[in-house]
Amino acid sequence: MLALTQEHEEIRRNVQKFVEAEINPHVDEWERDGFFPAHELFRKMGQLGFLGINKPEAYGGLGLDYSYHMMMVEALGHITCGGVPMAIGVQTDMATPALARFGSDELRREFLVPAIAGEMVSCIGVSEPGAGSDVANIKTTARHDGDDYVINGGKLWITNGTQADWMCLLANTGDGPMHQNKSLIVLPLKTKGVTVARKLDKLGMRSSDTAQLFFDDVRVPRRHLIGQEGHGFVYQMMQFQEERLWCAISMLVALDRIIADTIEYTRNRKAFGQSILDNQVVHFRLAELQTEVELLRSISYRAAGLMLNGEDVTKLASMAKLKAGRLVRELTDACLQYYGGMGFMNETPISRAYRDNRLASIGGGADEVMLGIICKYMGTLPGKKK
Repeated sequence: MLALTQEHEEIRRNVQKFVEAEINPHVDEWERDGFFPAHELFRKMGQLGFLGINKPEAYGGLGLDYSYHMMMVEALGHITCGGVPMAIGVQTDMATPALARFGSDELRREFLVPAIAGEMVSCIGVSEPGAGSDVANIKTTARHDGDDYVINGGKLWITNGTQADWMCLLANTGDGPMHQNKSLIVLPLKTKGVTVARKLDKLGMRSSDTAQLFFDDVRVPRRHLIGQEGHGFVYQMMQFQEERLWCAISMLVALDRIIADTIEYTRNRKAFGQSILDNQVVHFRLAELQTEVELLRSISYRAAGLMLNGEDVTKLASMAKLKAGRLVRELTDACLQYYGGMGFMNETPISRAYRDNRLASIGGGADEVMLGIICKYMGTLPGKKK
């Protein structure tokens, strides 16, 4: 069990204050525009140390352990949309962990330092049209040519894709087995041959820019390799664990907030001579949902605690991600119902939450992938023995 201190609570409070002052007043505008100013916002967050809480001090981070970073992630749930916290999560938990852990000193100084400072925006380049959850099946290649990699292919559904300065790219660097022929490479996105083909039009997460990118004979120095060549699949699986745990933790406060807002709305909404909240079916259902949120918090905190101890949390992180995706769908659907006709209006926050959070069961590994991972650890896959 995590032992939270006054310092943990201070981080949580400071992030919440920042959200209320610098983010929430602009969310409606950013949602309408389908865009938020990532460089401007990340620079402010970097100045306060929020983008490198658990990153090494040598590269501008605070050098604290994951439990302190977790407080920042949880406090992002106060943001009144899903797109902005997701973009922040890409910067802190999806595009930079492998670089921080395995990158050369030179590479970290060139790309990790400005990412922590908020001077550069990063993105993660894994998904392709034919390889979303099926990571091993990616087709993008990075072949050797002297001291360079020459990259060809493309990536789809890239969060921060229209604004990012660099991408943590997963590409095939050899012809061997699909789990051993991939590498992670830092790809500066202003490089000749990189094309942002289009900004994607999404159901939700409207304030977050998402792009499709193409690579045509893009040259980057081989020194941009993160860690060892051929280890990219393993490195990316490690990054996925942080991404999946981020997904669960980032929802906790948001789910609490949705329930609290629904209680307030149903208390004041009258039908048939009483408030909607006075109906037992409503207040009992909200009690059940609040209990489910606490269970999600428990498994998420447990996974974080084990990760702090250096243990493999693949199974628990996958369980937390699975539960988070399914719970947020169930919870937003139930709460929207209690808003009645207003729940179907775009002006109502619950409708935004309903749209935004549908992604949680798809991005970072679909529910079905999480189930497969859990089954593997249980030994219940066909032909597998526990």
